[in-house]
Amino acid sequence: MSNSTAPTASPRPEIGTVTLWELFRALREGWRDFLRAPVYGVFFSAFYVLCGAGLTFWGAGTFTWTLVLALGFPIFAPFAAVGLYEVSRRLEAEEPLGWGSVLSVVWAERGRQLPWIGALLVIIVLFWSFFAHMSLALFLGNMQLINVTTSWEVFLSPNGMALIAFEVAVGGAVALLTFAITVVSMPLLLDREIDFMTAMAISVRTVLRNRAVMLLWAGMIALLLLLAMVPMFLGLFLALPVLGHATWHIYRRALFTPM
Repeated sequence: MSNSTAPTASPRPEIGTVTLWELFRALREGWRDFLRAPVYGVFFSAFYVLCGAGLTFWGAGTFTWTLVLALGFPIFAPFAAVGLYEVSRRLEAEEPLGWGSVLSVVWAERGRQLPWIGALLVIIVLFWSFFAHMSLALFLGNMQLINVTTSWEVFLSPNGMALIAFEVAVGGAVALLTFAITVVSMPLLLDREIDFMTAMAISVRTVLRNRAVMLLWAGMIALLLLLAMVPMFLGLFLALPVLGHATWHIYRRALFTPM
């Protein structure tokens, strides 16, 4: 991968078909990459674990911490993901692994297209935060909800159940949109010289072309991350590296350069 100051634009890749078998093979290869370089997986997943713990222990009680962490997380999270992609790329190409070489690639991304993805994720997070508060006021505005942790019974009311259904539906749509624009675009931006808008468009088209397999992959990610967050986010030390490495291999199967 070239890091020159005036890189040549890469040709647009063609979108291929990802089969169910290739999906599970990519997951197996993600597990293999983690076992081959576990220290990198633990290092990069630590960012997500620390942010999750911070949102729980600090952000839950104060608006300032919630805002700082909610804004900072989507800006820096893509760079942690790129670290995992770079490790898989080097293992695949049989290039030597080293902290200097991997971290230099991550650092170089700050001057490429990846920060635009982070900025877009910030907008999505802000939208979801505003929407969640708005829907809470819309459905439960007439109820005396002082503290959610001591007022769980309010969610069992008709308005509370409607709120849950509404936020699950909208939240699912936002999560699916986020998945669609990032699942291929982030490894693509690492691997090739291409603008972020084109990368996101290719990512969405890839999901649409392989909608059944990609929806299954999105569901697997959601389920595995949910299970990994249960034990104080510690399961993310295993789930995130495996999923990150597997995403690289799915990207490699989904896109190819035309001859």
